Amino acid sequence: MTQNPSPPAPSDQSAPVAGRRASLALLVVLFASFMDLLDVTIVTVAAPDIATDLHATQAQLQWTLAAYTLALGSGLITGGRIGDDYGRRKVFLVSLACFAVASAACALAPSAEALIAVRVVQGLAGGFMVPQVFGIIRSSFEPAAMAKAFGAFGAVQGLAAVAGPLLGGALVDADLWGLGWRTIFWINVPVAAVALLLGARVLPESTAPVRARLDFTGAVLAAAAVVLVLLPLVQGRDWGWPWWGWALLAAGVVLLAVFVAYERRVTSRGGEPVLEPALLAVRPFTAGLAASVLFFGALAAFFLVLSIYLQAGTGRSAWDTGLVLLPYALGSMITSGAGVALAGKAGRALLVTGSLTLAASQGLLWLLVRDGGTPGYWSLAGVMFLGGLGLGLGAPILVNVVLAGVPGRHAGAAGGVLSTVNQIGGAVGVAVLGTVFFNALVPTDSSTAGDTAVVFGHALAQVLPWQVAAYLLAAAVMLALPKTAAVHQH
Repeated sequence: MTQNPSPPAPSDQSAPVAGRRASLALLVVLFASFMDLLDVTIVTVAAPDIATDLHATQAQLQWTLAAYTLALGSGLITGGRIGDDYGRRKVFLVSLACFAVASAACALAPSAEALIAVRVVQGLAGGFMVPQVFGIIRSSFEPAAMAKAFGAFGAVQGLAAVAGPLLGGALVDADLWGLGWRTIFWINVPVAAVALLLGARVLPESTAPVRARLDFTGAVLAAAAVVLVLLPLVQGRDWGWPWWGWALLAAGVVLLAVFVAYERRVTSRGGEPVLEPALLAVRPFTAGLAASVLFFGALAAFFLVLSIYLQAGTGRSAWDTGLVLLPYALGSMITSGAGVALAGKAGRALLVTGSLTLAASQGLLWLLVRDGGTPGYWSLAGVMFLGGLGLGLGAPILVNVVLAGVPGRHAGAAGGVLSTVNQIGGAVGVAVLGTVFFNALVPTDSSTAGDTAVVFGHALAQVLPWQVAAYLLAAAVMLALPKTAAVHQH
């Protein structure tokens, strides 16, 4: 889930838009946001078909998801600053065009390796595009219109959460023109084309009043460190867990330390670092980083392994899988509005409650699948709905609760870093918990080797306790956060 990476920008150089042009401008940026959010959820339902068609290994299937979220997270802060400096309209339109081209390339991918490569490009394009959405709304709308615009953005988030599994399942099952899973990427192309044509006519241009020097080296160091950490975690099983894989992991940790040291150097020279080192001394911020990795890591991995379990394990179609996931999205929509409304009074309590609710839903799912049976729709739907209620309480307000404990001068930087960590946490979760799931797919008892439901149920049952632990630990960490959310939500 993409969130607003910073509080309001001060006095951007832009004249407010109004009337029909404002409505069309909002429509354009909401189209873009919808595509970005859709591409996070829609691929999980199509994952089994992608694996079959492209003969993808289990590690490659993990990278199909992790590469997108990692690239998306890597582009958020850098993309926001480039838009501030060179024009948000310009960067938005270029990024949207790149996103459309990358989507077409995904649809045409001849191999798993090619799909992963273009998913990186697609994620980077999304990472540069999304910050411009917030920047354009903040700088180009009057206060009253701005509030309505962000309300519409929240509605689009909910719509994308509902549409992703259903649309993905429908497109895969429909097999339009024999394209199968490839239609989930082709659908982005006409939507992006319409948004580009409208955007070129109606989007206003805006820039920040002061140009900040881009910390490109810091951004590269951070991305390289995370890749070095994720690579052996995802590929370790295929490699046979060699010593040099662990060496790569250690090198990634060392590079993270180098990144922090470099950021301190940039700050001492009066530059604008990707990560403001002073933030690491702020307890709510460091607690927020840990909570984000735990919360969003468990969440991202869950939809991948559940989709594989439902289709490969229980024999459900992609459409049926989307229907199972639908109550999750509906539950999230019900509580997200109430969560945002109450965040100013009980933000921390809502976060803790949401994490505990998610832990309970995963525990109940474990009871359903641990014996290898095939749970019925309504049993699964009830568990999914409960999980969605927890997600709606926690995900939309996490950044703003953390920001309440960050000094105002650092709020923008902290929001950007936290939004980035949300995406990186998702990639880490796919890497770690996806590996646990795939490792567990090897039957330990020869008597159950031919029972697909038992094998896949056992694998899912191995993952769920780790997710329960992640949500419980996240809830404990959240106790260090401020009691209420920051008042500047957008």
